[in-house]
Amino acid sequence: MQTKKSFLAFPIALGVFGIINTEFGIVGILPQIAEHFQISTSQAGMLVSMFALIIAVSGPFMTLLFSGINRKKILAGVLAVFAISNLFSAFAPTFTALLLFRLLPAFLHPVYFSVAFAAAASSVAKEQSATTVAKVFIGLTVGMVIGVPITSFIGDQFSLKAAFLFSSIIHAIALVGIAAFIPSLPVKSKLSYGEQLTILTKPQLWLNIAAACFILAALYSVYSYFAEYLKVVTGMNGKIVSVMLVLFGASGIFGNLQAAKYVSKNRVKTIVFYPLVLGAIYLLIFCIGSYSIPMIAIIIVWGAVFTGGLIVSQTWLTSEAPETPEFANSLFVSFANLGVTLGTALGGWFLAYMGTRQITWSGVLFLVLASVCI
Repeated sequence: MQTKKSFLAFPIALGVFGIINTEFGIVGILPQIAEHFQISTSQAGMLVSMFALIIAVSGPFMTLLFSGINRKKILAGVLAVFAISNLFSAFAPTFTALLLFRLLPAFLHPVYFSVAFAAAASSVAKEQSATTVAKVFIGLTVGMVIGVPITSFIGDQFSLKAAFLFSSIIHAIALVGIAAFIPSLPVKSKLSYGEQLTILTKPQLWLNIAAACFILAALYSVYSYFAEYLKVVTGMNGKIVSVMLVLFGASGIFGNLQAAKYVSKNRVKTIVFYPLVLGAIYLLIFCIGSYSIPMIAIIIVWGAVFTGGLIVSQTWLTSEAPETPEFANSLFVSFANLGVTLGTALGGWFLAYMGTRQITWSGVLFLVLASVCI
């Protein structure tokens, strides 16, 4: 019975992959979009930046708005909107229309994630919840690492239209999976908006939010410049860097599941040691990152620890608000996006003013701040 329940995470994870692919996969086809609509690449970049901004700003409010609806209906409904949005995007006559078709579903992105984590956790026994949520995170990991090259490949080999249709089909398949295999998940005791908002009065919650935000910042301040570091410091060419990205993602799938086991066993010890482990990896990257063979070994470990940080920070933040799991998860989605923004900005500053090799110190700085909050 538990095995069957554990399987329920996979249709949800496929939906996560589809949504993450919609968010980040477009990065691989921005030049084609710019050429197709006769606009600059920076203008096309609004499809990425505006999408992320909507997620960060609207997440908690949209989750509150949908908090009383059956979770299965929410999951299916959001996927239907994303499927239709990508279908319309494939045939958008103007860039303005494409921007509209893309940004409207962005408001529902955090709703899906918030409900997905809560639904996955509630579908199994409490001691298995972290492992089941980790399976949902696999969809996120694969979407982040594989989504960009797959979308870019489809766009290059076929057409811009085909790239959007691919994403639409993924959402449709996930929708069918949820409709067929996920049982009805009604909200048994809906809290009022005011009752849910009262969790924001907890000082401990804000420390956990800050810790999660800084951990995500630490992750992305270095990872955002992964390719640049390997090219400039390690001396790898573009093809090898692509292989390293896939290797990083593959080890990340393993890291997700392992981190979930550690969290289930001892949540506090795991969160305390996590910044130390990631910090040690950053120091190794700084010291021996110019050597190809050692760097490959580091990348394997780094990928596992990197994606483990997602489940660790999500569990740490939501542990302080078990009475409102969806709202707490929406806070994680919003502040995770804020962390990504902060990390990418500071890492970029280190890159521009201190040199490529120094970006690891931006990650270390955020890890120190996370440890203080923990």
